[in-house]
Amino acid sequence: MQTSFTAEQLQNPDIAEANRILRTCVHCGMCTATCPTFLLLGDELDSPRGRIYLIKDMLENGRPATEMEARHVDRCLSCLSCMTTCPSGVHYMHLVDHARRHIEETYTRPWPERLLRRVLGAVLPRPGLFRAALRAARLGRPFARLIPGRSATAQRLRAMLALAPASLPPPSPMQAAQVHRAQGPRRGRVGLLTGCAQKVLNPAINEATIRLLTRMGLEVVITPGQGCCGALTHHMGQHDPAMAAARANIAAWSAEIAGEGLDAIVVNASGCGTTLKDYGFMFRTEPEAEAAARVAALAMDITEVLDRFGYAPTREPPGLTVAYHSACSLQHGQKITALPRQLLARAGFAVKEPAEAHLCCGSAGTYNLMQPEIAGRLRARKLENLRRTGAEVIAAGNIGCMTQLAGEGMAVVHTVELLDWMAGGPRPAALDRRG
Repeated sequence: MQTSFTAEQLQNPDIAEANRILRTCVHCGMCTATCPTFLLLGDELDSPRGRIYLIKDMLENGRPATEMEARHVDRCLSCLSCMTTCPSGVHYMHLVDHARRHIEETYTRPWPERLLRRVLGAVLPRPGLFRAALRAARLGRPFARLIPGRSATAQRLRAMLALAPASLPPPSPMQAAQVHRAQGPRRGRVGLLTGCAQKVLNPAINEATIRLLTRMGLEVVITPGQGCCGALTHHMGQHDPAMAAARANIAAWSAEIAGEGLDAIVVNASGCGTTLKDYGFMFRTEPEAEAAARVAALAMDITEVLDRFGYAPTREPPGLTVAYHSACSLQHGQKITALPRQLLARAGFAVKEPAEAHLCCGSAGTYNLMQPEIAGRLRARKLENLRRTGAEVIAAGNIGCMTQLAGEGMAVVHTVELLDWMAGGPRPAALDRRG
């Protein structure tokens, strides 16, 4: 694709990177075949190719974003299916992240939307505030249907109340800053990102991760000072809060690396993992560039760590059929596709893959709150494909997907909970609940 940035514009490293990405695109349109929003809406501007043209025009002309650019870029899930499909290697993720920041900094949204985005950016990354907000939302759930109208604000408020769980598990002491010692001879030492939303919604995931890794001979370190990975605010274009969150994590893990060292930084929420692995790019022009690159190089999905250290089940096969839902951030963002299925099969589960496995479920960070109509259609489509497998259980590696897919009769369990169970851990409580 031909571009026409000026020499002065190209002095900006972000513009220079956008130029490089744009010039990689040959506008072949293959990305449209696997884009969820183009599939649903049929609008070229709601496809990666269409958005690339919008972003190019906006950045080349150095102008503020308009409502049109904001609308079509906001509808992008950042599922990155287009990156898997693209034959030219267009790094759409970095381009759309740049566009989101530009829109956030130059476009004035309607005030209800501005307020909601600020609230989400402030609350979701902070477990204490998030827990309090969920308790309040739980009280409001019975009144969701009383919110009148079909405005975007009304739909978003109803979606927020609908997604709030009926109950919350208590905080887990295992997630506090501490060192979980390896059982038996120590084979390695790893850090664990405990996250923000996940540690409130489902602390059993971190508990299963710690139990399984320590039984495998790994010392698990939860470092003081770590917190949200920055993904939630990053994908809303809130650059400074995202960088501050990432910077705190880099400092926390760098201190640990400089001390006793780490063999890996384990991530069991794939949306967070994709962001951690991108820290090197995010901080490429910052003073922390070297430290960020070091952290990014150590970041590993939990399935990668289990495979590296030789996961082996100790229980007899349970006789359960599992439908594996491949989170977009795992299959497209990190290119981890077969490994989770292989581990589940090694553990003794009969593993089924649904049709249209490449398509997003509609969760996508805050997408199911900000774009509830599209997210709802994608959810229904994904659940129907999962039901058709005939499986009894859905396994997934991302808390956002698990929350999105819950509540329709099939148990939804994190992959690591099933693997922990088959290697001596407790039976996942979600198996005794439906949805």
